[in-house]
Amino acid sequence: MGGERHEPPPDDIEAELDQIAAMNSMDMPRPAPPDGRVPAADARPGEAARRRDSLLLSAGHTTADSDSLDEALRVVAGLHAPDFPLDGQCVFGIDDGSLSSLGQYGFRPGEGADQGFRIPMTTGYPAVEVARTGRAVFLASTQEYRRRFPETCDMSAGRNRNAWAFLPLVTAGRVVGVWLAAFRSPVAFTTSERALLTVTGRMIAQVLERARAGRAELALSRGLRRSMRTAGPALTGLSVATRYVPTGGGLMVGGDWYDSIDLPNGRLALVIGDVQGHDVHAAGLMTQLCTAVHAYAAEGHGPDAVLARTSRFLTTLDEDRFATCIYIEADPSTGDLHIARAGHPHPVLRMPDGTCLIKHISGGLPLGLMPGEEDYPVDILRLQTGEVLMLCTDGLIENGGHDMYSGWVRVREAFSPGPVDDLEGVADRLMSAVLSPEPGAREGAAARDGDDIALLLLRRDSGRPHAEVNQRRLVLSIGQDQGEGLSEARAELKALLHDWARPDQVDTAVLLATELLGNVLVHTDQDGSLNAYVTGETGRRRLLVEVMDRGDELPHQRTPVELASSGRGLLLLDILADQWGVRPEPEGKTAWFVLTEAPPGETGGAATV
Repeated sequence: MGGERHEPPPDDIEAELDQIAAMNSMDMPRPAPPDGRVPAADARPGEAARRRDSLLLSAGHTTADSDSLDEALRVVAGLHAPDFPLDGQCVFGIDDGSLSSLGQYGFRPGEGADQGFRIPMTTGYPAVEVARTGRAVFLASTQEYRRRFPETCDMSAGRNRNAWAFLPLVTAGRVVGVWLAAFRSPVAFTTSERALLTVTGRMIAQVLERARAGRAELALSRGLRRSMRTAGPALTGLSVATRYVPTGGGLMVGGDWYDSIDLPNGRLALVIGDVQGHDVHAAGLMTQLCTAVHAYAAEGHGPDAVLARTSRFLTTLDEDRFATCIYIEADPSTGDLHIARAGHPHPVLRMPDGTCLIKHISGGLPLGLMPGEEDYPVDILRLQTGEVLMLCTDGLIENGGHDMYSGWVRVREAFSPGPVDDLEGVADRLMSAVLSPEPGAREGAAARDGDDIALLLLRRDSGRPHAEVNQRRLVLSIGQDQGEGLSEARAELKALLHDWARPDQVDTAVLLATELLGNVLVHTDQDGSLNAYVTGETGRRRLLVEVMDRGDELPHQRTPVELASSGRGLLLLDILADQWGVRPEPEGKTAWFVLTEAPPGETGGAATV
């Protein structure tokens, strides 16, 4: 029956087509069909035969690349030639003990091969025999059809067709359908013609299998897409906007995901992640990870514990896949964000004046990468009123052939300008910048040739109208075991001062901040914290940088010798800063300095307090 297994045919279809070409080029004589007609090909010169064979091979190769069954049948129709009058096609599927028409080309409605046609597997029809045995049936004339299948010959008689080929469609060694090729006049079905029809049938079987797999994957991915939570109404004090675009793999959803979770303590959890790969397997793992994160968060675990447990969970599912993720526990009342990162791109902070900087967050390995190494430090960031934190997957940055640098510049240019009162509009603007055609691209071409994209925007709102404050703020901490944090602090301070009038003052600020943080890490056993504030009108702004630690010993200014490796920190402050000082705190101390923005050509006078 239809479920009977048969030996799979050879895989090298290209080689078989070449063999057919060689066979035809020999112009071998062809046997006459039963009705005595002499094939016209035998009367044709060799050059015409070679042109006809070239057409057959070209159509056969193109069929292998068809995306749908209808397209494949249209391509196969190009095999028509005077001595090969292919006039109609039908593909039958095997389902519930009967044959049904899955697609047809060249048959008019009512000819018996249109959609809705079904025939029981007990009928004496050639396609039924092919489905049962897995062997092709070639009927070179009406007389042969009537002799071999008298019960159903009348189904095809009087249809202006006089030869038929029924070929099995086999995938994974199993007959899944039958291809009917009908001809206007009798055909000899020579060895080369049978070989070509057999290979073409195998190509149609591949197209049929791809179409079935595509429908199954599409249905699955649509279900997974529906299971992805959209960001609902945020808690008072926070607004959330999300976007998801499956640009890679052709599915409705891939391995990227986002989620927002209402926590029992009145806080809000925000998650964004990316599973390796773009296939249905990645989409399935994404759904399981999303569910796991949601469950661990609902149990009340902190960000580090949620990621550690999820990483161990992934290792039990798939040893060959990993995932990146950022998990945030947000307190709407204070704007405090407790952030843990597992190999995911850093978030981006947009300040009220449009300044955007990459916020470097401590992190651990991607989820599921190395079992037993689930250590995810938690950073604390306070989101100020009017600030927006952007979380995204790497598809947003690298889509359209961009690398991380050029992609970041493109995103920053779309993220910086304009108000953020309409957070949904900001999300639309970002997606439009990424998915619109690049300058010089062909008309109608969109930049959808990269990875899937997930985007999550989080804005700190105020419960009451407030006056616009022209201020930027940078807050970060560097632990004793986080030496790389110095370079990240320098990068963020440069981003904070991206539009400062004098670049040499930016270099000065970075140098002085590095000296103060380095003193904390080298001369104390404490962690260092940096706060930087920019206030005032553009061109005359004021930068205040404060570095705090819990050590009790106050620094002393020294006069280092020429080759000394240290002792220049306070001396540099005295020379380069407009103001500086050190003040004791209830716990520890704070060293600070001030730089006043000066237009190019002007210099700010140093002053001590």
